Order: sequence, then C-alpha cells, then structure tokens
Amino acid sequence: MNRPADPSPHPTRRNMVWLTLQFMMRLVYMLWLRYQARGLENVPKTGGGLVLVNHQSFLDPTLVGVPLQRPVSYLARDSLFRVPVIGWVLRNTYVMPINRDAPGTASIRTALQRMNDGFLVGLFPEGTRSPDGTVGEFKPGFISMIRRAKVPVYPVGIAGAHEAMPRGGVRFWRQKVRVVYGKPLCPDEVLRLSAKGHEDELVAFVRSAVEACQAEAQSWRDGTST
Repeated sequence: MNRPADPSPHPTRRNMVWLTLQFMMRLVYMLWLRYQARGLENVPKTGGGLVLVNHQSFLDPTLVGVPLQRPVSYLARDSLFRVPVIGWVLRNTYVMPINRDAPGTASIRTALQRMNDGFLVGLFPEGTRSPDGTVGEFKPGFISMIRRAKVPVYPVGIAGAHEAMPRGGVRFWRQKVRVVYGKPLCPDEVLRLSAKGHEDELVAFVRSAVEACQAEAQSWRDGTST
C-alpha cells in the first residue's frame, strides 16, 4: 500500500529535506537558468490557499516552490511513490498521491485537509505539460476544490521552463526562466462563479488570471517589460 505524504506539523515551515533541496535547487536554478521570480508579496506567510500554475515542464513544482519560505503540497501520480529515492523525496516534501487513471475523493479530501491545516496546495489545471509553452485548456477538476476549500486562490505563471526541459526530453538545457506570482483572485468573483451553472465562466476566469501571469513572465524573460 502506498503511504501518503507525511503532513508537516508546521505548514508554513519546510522540514530539513525540503530546506536541503531548496538550497541546492536555488543555487542550480540561479546559475543554470538565470532564475528570477517576482510577486512573492502576493503569497502570505500563513494561511491555506490554492496555487494554480501553468504547466511547462517537470521542473515546474520546484520552480514555484524554490523562492517561497513555506512548502507547497502538490498532487502526483501514485506510481511515482513506488520509485526508489523519488518516492522518499515525495513523501518528505509534502506531495500527495493520486491515481490519475481513477482519481477518487480520497485525494481531494487530503488536499482539502491540507488547505484547512494552513498549507498551500499546488495544482496544474492543464493536466499535462504544454508542448510549446503556451497556456492550454484548463480541465475543470479544480472547481470542486475551489468550491469546498473556500481559501484564497493564487495564480502563478512560468516562462522558459518548456525550453529548459521540453516535453518528451530528458536533458536540462541552459535557459532563462521567470516566474510571476499573481495577486489572489477576487474572492467575491470566485464565490459568484462557484455557483452551479457557472463552471465554464469560472474556468475561463481562472485561466485568464494564470495566462496573464504567464504572459508577464514571458515578457519579463524576453526583456520587453521590466
């Protein structure tokens, strides 16, 4: 039986595994990817939240988590937890297992509990990595979490990760990567669109916010904005 990721007694503090990995990844990303991030002030130091990110690369979870001083819990397919070393790392970095072939309510309950406990939970609403870096269509699976969690929703945009580690590739190319953390979505608008019958509007509203963050990150990366 797969063991779930161990919850941290301090959802706003990283354990020693995360602190060690964070130090190493931050150094590598700064030197190899010329990594920079902005908008960190939009993510509070305490309190649960849902972080919605565009998906470009396997690097994305760490690209989002590296500059933060608090952990982000992600959902990852349960088969990864059986891989030596990788499974140990996942369990010790607050990752939650999910069966992508038959996703059940248990994973959603775990994610909701994490947010209620004060964790940030990270999701990639596209469901798969973009082949060209653009923001793809969002799958509506995250709507149930927004409805039930009632926590702030933070959009995040990544630019350059699809070139650093393209979909289908295994090499880690030297590229420039930028990450932008957007302001939390308007809670009144999220509440209004969370009502039954507004699912398409809610998906479009969230996607536009993430897309705006990604566009800002891309412009920053290209040098067309400061």
